[in-house]
Amino acid sequence: MNTSCTAVVKFSLEVITLPVSDVDRALRFYADQVGFTLDVDYSPNDAFRVVQLTPPGSGCSVQIGRGLTNAPAGSLRNVYLVVTDLQDARRRLLERGVEVGEIRHKVPIGTWDGAFAPGLDPARSDYASFAEFSDPDGNSWVLQERGYRNV
Repeated sequence: MNTSCTAVVKFSLEVITLPVSDVDRALRFYADQVGFTLDVDYSPNDAFRVVQLTPPGSGCSVQIGRGLTNAPAGSLRNVYLVVTDLQDARRRLLERGVEVGEIRHKVPIGTWDGAFAPGLDPARSDYASFAEFSDPDGNSWVLQERGYRNV
């Protein structure tokens, strides 16, 4: 008798913990500069604080705080934020004081080997154009364009 379940297990990524050194500074950066929505700021005592923020349109949030992780501040690398218009997203972040790197795209697209060229992908292909920024602690983010023509 086979007792194994054939149902698909669904996994939902909903929270990423960002290791930061100064919770208030990180909160100001993510809420005021990057534009994430503040969902929770809870601190029942001096040893524990959880601040949860959600990027606009995202089903996944980030948490910063005290007592959440023992990872070194700034050690998280290359968390992707997917946007429909990379030029616009980069411009808006720059206007809000976020230092965002130059836009680059994969080359050659069809047989990509890890090389990049400056600027947007000429065809605006999904997943082909990028720009990076970091928070005050050095946690790094990658903006990636997808669905430019589907807006």
